[in-house]
Amino acid sequence: MEKICVFCGSSMGSDDIYKEAALNLAEVFYKQNISLVFGGSDIGLMKIMADRLMELGGEVIGVMPKFLADKEIFHKGITKLHVVESMGERKDLMAELSDAFIAIPGGLGTMDELLEMMTLNQLRIQDKPVGILNTKQFFNSLINFFDHAVQEGFIREEHRNNFMISEDLE
Repeated sequence: MEKICVFCGSSMGSDDIYKEAALNLAEVFYKQNISLVFGGSDIGLMKIMADRLMELGGEVIGVMPKFLADKEIFHKGITKLHVVESMGERKDLMAELSDAFIAIPGGLGTMDELLEMMTLNQLRIQDKPVGILNTKQFFNSLINFFDHAVQEGFIREEHRNNFMISEDLE
């Protein structure tokens, strides 16, 4: 793995444990010589992780739609920033640039990006690992939904098992 895309919040969350997880994940990336692909923002957990990896000397690649970049919320200190036209193009480029995906706590954008990559794997449009870092059991309700959808016959067990879930960074 050379490049991993991290989907995460443009806010910090209400508990410092989320910030700590983002910082620790940046350190794991650096130690394993993994480049970060992310949403390109200069706020929230996105900023925290990008800043830490840059401090350590790692590579950070942002992908941001023009309408957000025009609001000047893009991270000016990263290795490379791709400006695209739409949120859809953002996800497409993130998928193209990345060897794998990890979701850490975030909001609607994080859920959208995570579910898109899981769907692309299910449809065999791509075959790239998808992981969920379940810090403070943040994703438990979503995981319960997936399990319920399997029980109710809307998600096949093999597709439910297509992604990894862990509370442990390593």
